[in-house]
Amino acid sequence: MVVGGGIVGLATAWRLLSERPGSSVTVLEKEDRVGAHQTGHNSGVIHAGVYYKPGSLKARMCAAGSASMVAFCREHGIPVEVCGKLIVATSEEELGRLGALHERSLANGLPVELLDPAGAAEFEPHVECVRAMRVASTGITDFGRVCEVLAELIGELGGEVRLGSKVVSVTPAAGAGVVVGTDRGEVAADVLVNCAGLQSDRVARMAGVRPPARIVPFRGEYYELVESRRGLVKGLIYPVPDPQFPFLGVHLTKMIDGSVHAGPNAVLALAREGYSWGRIRPVDVASAAGYGGLWRLARKHWKYGMGEVRRSLSKRLFAASLARLVPAIGPEDLVRAGAGVRAQAIAPDGGLVDDFLIVEAPGQVHVLNAPSPAATSSLEIAREIVGRIPVSA
Repeated sequence: MVVGGGIVGLATAWRLLSERPGSSVTVLEKEDRVGAHQTGHNSGVIHAGVYYKPGSLKARMCAAGSASMVAFCREHGIPVEVCGKLIVATSEEELGRLGALHERSLANGLPVELLDPAGAAEFEPHVECVRAMRVASTGITDFGRVCEVLAELIGELGGEVRLGSKVVSVTPAAGAGVVVGTDRGEVAADVLVNCAGLQSDRVARMAGVRPPARIVPFRGEYYELVESRRGLVKGLIYPVPDPQFPFLGVHLTKMIDGSVHAGPNAVLALAREGYSWGRIRPVDVASAAGYGGLWRLARKHWKYGMGEVRRSLSKRLFAASLARLVPAIGPEDLVRAGAGVRAQAIAPDGGLVDDFLIVEAPGQVHVLNAPSPAATSSLEIAREIVGRIPVSA
């Protein structure tokens, strides 16, 4: 039984059925379609693995996942393009961080090169920088379409994706396995795999597992360039991240449909599925507000957080952040383009859980932290999960 019909849950079900013929696999998804939340609201970037600590699950799975995702898309006719990206330093103060990122990329075995401004302009003529790093293996695709294909393949292999099935309880069965209660009845399973994303810690608690971190939702809001200004961006343009802050900063992303998205920022969402300021769910607000880990994080990064809120409310400030990368961009070039919500696991000490977090219990596997680059890495996360399930299960 796989809980969650996002890309990680679907990839896990597909791998189980592919690698263990004869298995009975059911995916439970509470929405009326697959990939409805994190997967369906992301930027479509197939990440190379630049930012992640060498040897971590993220570094290992992202590098392998980038290759396997491109291959999967090509095999199944899903639009995909390996367009590369530039990470640009716009001031002398950022050169040290760019150099450290270059060293980390090399340690992760990635094809990267440092460029002077003239070299950067060959890839992105409208960028202004003092130095840049080209990451050749970064790509773009439509992860929503990947989910649809995975669901089709699951059905072809004899599995089942049950939409509109919200999990409301998980009870250990007599002897072994679990009984999963949904709003449409109960289902028994030998093994539970929890890939519930924004609700993953709650599903774990239902199953009797005490999560080592709590999910706190952060909304990432996007603009897109008006059609007449899409030519300002050829591929992907990112700032040099500041390691003392938890997120990457707004960036420019060419989408697989030819549009160019700008963002995301990162503001605390008032609901786990809160895609706007007007979406407020009191139980989610109480969960976040009552968690000491969030308050410890806030004390450390409150200035950064207030800056993100101001940028959320001001197109002018949002455009100014983008203009650091491409000076020709102004507020008049931007239109709203929706938002996504990141399921960020926060430890009790206020630290962001930096790596993928997978917790096991007898007959259970719980994926408790799988933010970006989880979509890129999904086929490899699935391989890891399947490897943790006993063959006799």
